[in-house]
Amino acid sequence: MSNIDDKWNNGDPYDYFMGRWSTLMAPKFVSWLNAPANSSWIDIGCGTGALSQAIEQHGTPQRIAGVDPSASFIAQVSKRLATGAEFRLGTADHLPFGNESFEIAVSGLALNFFPNLDQALAEIKRVLKPHGLVGAYVWDYAGRMDFLRYFWDAAFEVDPTSEKLDEGIRFPLCHSVRLTEAFQQAGLVEIESTVLDIDTVFTDFDDYWNPFLGGQGPAPGYLSSLSPELQAKLKNTLSEKLPTQADGSIKLLGRALAIKGKCR
Repeated sequence: MSNIDDKWNNGDPYDYFMGRWSTLMAPKFVSWLNAPANSSWIDIGCGTGALSQAIEQHGTPQRIAGVDPSASFIAQVSKRLATGAEFRLGTADHLPFGNESFEIAVSGLALNFFPNLDQALAEIKRVLKPHGLVGAYVWDYAGRMDFLRYFWDAAFEVDPTSEKLDEGIRFPLCHSVRLTEAFQQAGLVEIESTVLDIDTVFTDFDDYWNPFLGGQGPAPGYLSSLSPELQAKLKNTLSEKLPTQADGSIKLLGRALAIKGKCR
């Protein structure tokens, strides 16, 4: 786990940068999870609510609750859902709910940011009822989360010190084998994993580049730390490397690694 302090505290720049892709990925995950209807769900690290909304729309929930450490995100997700969902400030390793409160616990694109994954998984088991379902997914940073992979590869060319911030290196958990090992070590059973793909389509280079200017997350945070000269050099390097279509659009693959298991 990295000890770098990534900024995830402003909903609008986050949605512009990552939220639009999270919104496409979340329904794919809910469909794959294939959870029983009329269940009680908790969304841990709920962010601005992409997964919670997908649960509401596609999961036929009886109850939805969510937890996130960002007050800005909690305010945004609370407005996003139509039902009487409950969202609270809190962290994955100290969930603000009682024992055996839920039947399903999920986390979308957040496991690798939990400071203590072992404690988080123990907390998840605590708030789940017997035989409860645990599911999660993370971006495939080292592999086919293409728009970030292009960014970090170009960053390394212009500034080799960027390697220590590259999510593909910082987050070794974002690998199917390591996710499975983490679930096994937590004592979960009936573990399954898969890959989930979406297309991340940018209308032009500005549509690709401008979201990196918002400061939310590792790559935008790194970009904001650069001098104007290095920023311009990185921008030019990316514009040369990205696979641009005849109409100026850029179509890349966005891949997530998903996993699920059950409490004993």
